[in-house]
Amino acid sequence: MTVFCLAELDGDTVADASLRALTLARGLAAEEATGLACVVFRAPGTSVAPALAAYPDELATYGASDIYLVSGVDGYAPQAWARALAELLAAAGPTPDGPGHAPGTAGRAVVAAGTEHGNEVMAHLGALTGLPMTANCVAVSRAEAGALGIIRQRWAGLLLEEAVLDAPAALLTVATEAVLPELAPAPGPAVAHEVALSVSDADLVVRAVEAPAGAGGASLATARVVVGGGRGVGSAEGFASLEELAGLLGGAVGVSRVVTSEGWRPHSMQVGQTGTKITPDLYLACGISGAIQHFAGCAGAKHIIAINTDESAPMMTRADYAIVGDLHEVLPALIKALRARALGG
Repeated sequence: MTVFCLAELDGDTVADASLRALTLARGLAAEEATGLACVVFRAPGTSVAPALAAYPDELATYGASDIYLVSGVDGYAPQAWARALAELLAAAGPTPDGPGHAPGTAGRAVVAAGTEHGNEVMAHLGALTGLPMTANCVAVSRAEAGALGIIRQRWAGLLLEEAVLDAPAALLTVATEAVLPELAPAPGPAVAHEVALSVSDADLVVRAVEAPAGAGGASLATARVVVGGGRGVGSAEGFASLEELAGLLGGAVGVSRVVTSEGWRPHSMQVGQTGTKITPDLYLACGISGAIQHFAGCAGAKHIIAINTDESAPMMTRADYAIVGDLHEVLPALIKALRARALGG
């Protein structure tokens, strides 16, 4: 019996959201007295040596005892990824309702971060296996009769729902900002296994070949500083100062939904209920009114600074610090001060 955790990559490291999911999965595996295995998808032709150096050591420190390095898919293909997870789940042993197991005993699970990729892959896995999927979990524990007690976020995190999941295997995604990544108290070495995935054309109908996260700056999901822009930026060209500021701070640029609707920036940069949920140390919201859907995506930020000409905008009232002013005047002044400080002036 095994608890599997899908480990997404952020460049050459494991994404922070996946380390959070792995922390929850480790607790579940300990409670169920089962093994904990991570599944990493890598490009075809990648030798196992670099993969061994990059991932297993890091994942082992979070409690993983086995690492499945899956190759055979170039890029992100949600159905193919789900197919691999289904095969690993099927090979993990008899179902909990099989011989020697009491009906309803939750002895296996697949856990993923509640990211766009994690939620999509787990939805495909549920469709392939006929198993129920529970999204945005914040806590999981054994319930009576061997089922799992689930606490999960609903309504964009505005409320918590308690539920019981009684299924042959549990499919869970973890709310990205709800669980702190914690190292295992007594980690051991991890064993790496190479898995060659055989996929059909149908599994590759949807496939995205992605550039490494590090190629275009910090990842939005893991950045410690996010500079956000909304309608107040005014145009696609208006984001130049935001990108310059984000570069100086070693952060990433995020946007509100209206920016993607106008076509100024792609959906992958959207922060909000239907975009990415971020948990940076600092979120600088520029020209963003702060609709509840957007705030649901940035509420996990430790500190929020808002810049807006409208002092009564919701984001201004929710921010730790609010600057009433034109972002096109404030940001250049801030950039100038940061550059002077870097030069010692």
